[in-house]
Amino acid sequence: MLGLGADRLRADMNRLLAFLFHQGVLDEQFLQLQQLQDESSPNFVMDREFSDYKKIGIHLNQFMGSSSSIGAKRVRNVCVAFRAASEQNNRAGCLRALELLEHEYCFLKNKLHELFQIEQQRVLAAGVRYPMQN
Repeated sequence: MLGLGADRLRADMNRLLAFLFHQGVLDEQFLQLQQLQDESSPNFVMDREFSDYKKIGIHLNQFMGSSSSIGAKRVRNVCVAFRAASEQNNRAGCLRALELLEHEYCFLKNKLHELFQIEQQRVLAAGVRYPMQN
């Protein structure tokens, strides 16, 4: 019975991967990394040492600018801490900050979605009509 569960999980994983490739979330580089993993090193990708902290800083600056431009204070604050860890080449600090950044991003995304839904309902309830675009 364990084999059937593993087969089902593998099929679920393959469907999700196909979706992520179709949506452009992943590319061929992901497959190459996945092929480097095998039964003798199942955590190959997770265990790789990252050394391009300067590149992290560049991406964090862009992300900080984006989050600042929409007023996402908590996301921006985590980016500041993340950048400080990357400037110190602190892998553990970067991983902690990345985990916190993911949490704050998801929280913000969900709350903004909720806010936009309420705003949409408010506009509809008020009977506001927007001109049709041609």
